[in-house]
Amino acid sequence: MAASPTLLLFSLLLVLSYSAAAAVPGRKLVLVQQPPLVLKYHNGPLLRGNYTLSLLFYGRFSAAQRSIVADFVRSLSPSGASPQPPSAASWWRTTARYGGSAVHFSLGPQLLDESYSKGKLLSSPDVVALASRAEAASGPRAIAVVVTAADVAVEGFCSSRCGTHGRLDGSAGFVWVGDSASQCPGQCAWPFHQPLYGPQTPPLVSPNGDVGMEGVVINLATLLAGAATNPDGHGYFQGPADAPLEAVTACTGVFGSGAYPGYPGKVLVDPATGASYNAWGLAGRKYLLPAMWDPATSECSTLV
Repeated sequence: MAASPTLLLFSLLLVLSYSAAAAVPGRKLVLVQQPPLVLKYHNGPLLRGNYTLSLLFYGRFSAAQRSIVADFVRSLSPSGASPQPPSAASWWRTTARYGGSAVHFSLGPQLLDESYSKGKLLSSPDVVALASRAEAASGPRAIAVVVTAADVAVEGFCSSRCGTHGRLDGSAGFVWVGDSASQCPGQCAWPFHQPLYGPQTPPLVSPNGDVGMEGVVINLATLLAGAATNPDGHGYFQGPADAPLEAVTACTGVFGSGAYPGYPGKVLVDPATGASYNAWGLAGRKYLLPAMWDPATSECSTLV
């Protein structure tokens, strides 16, 4: 079941909040009490147990860029967990509250397609074909992840999605996410870039020195959570099945406590570099991970 970060919803919230505040001089924006957020379980399968995550980097990525993604995947597993809280592994453990069973990822093969074998303009079937290539290297208990480079345009990228997850014959599914650095960083790499709409607040400083890859991590985290808790469109979600709000997309734009449209919330800041983060990863890595809906509290849970 395809699911992607809710770009249009987030952009609309930014515009509405900005317009409402500006339309009436001297008045403060009043927040309306929203009904409780509930992701209903639709009686379908959930991912449980151990899975291999196979990466295919499509296009040209530096070794440093690939390591940002690979280290993030390793950071989700108990064996790669940082001993220093808050950690990426503790963020991922929230998925175990969906159905009461944990999902563990191990990093599988990392494939490179630096020759752009399908060109620089990809259709959705092209993405599935690339995912099938990655899946073939790992087997049935695998999730194939395709990461497209900044100079690759993908059908729907930036206009309606930053990535997607879905079914894939012979495997546990696939995820695709794109590097938005040169196409739409204000949509797919916020808050490390100024937003496309709404108040132009200063962007946060990247903890890994690459705005595009920070966006890849944020969206990969979002889509992996969706793949685990709503793998075939009959798991946990709110709203219509063809445009569901899932574990993380239900909490779009929230990274820390006190978040509101245009403000990611209170996060940690490295005093030496000024970089913003909310989770420690493998070998001292720092990441900014989105809030995830917690079935135990029916709220968007943040690490800080």
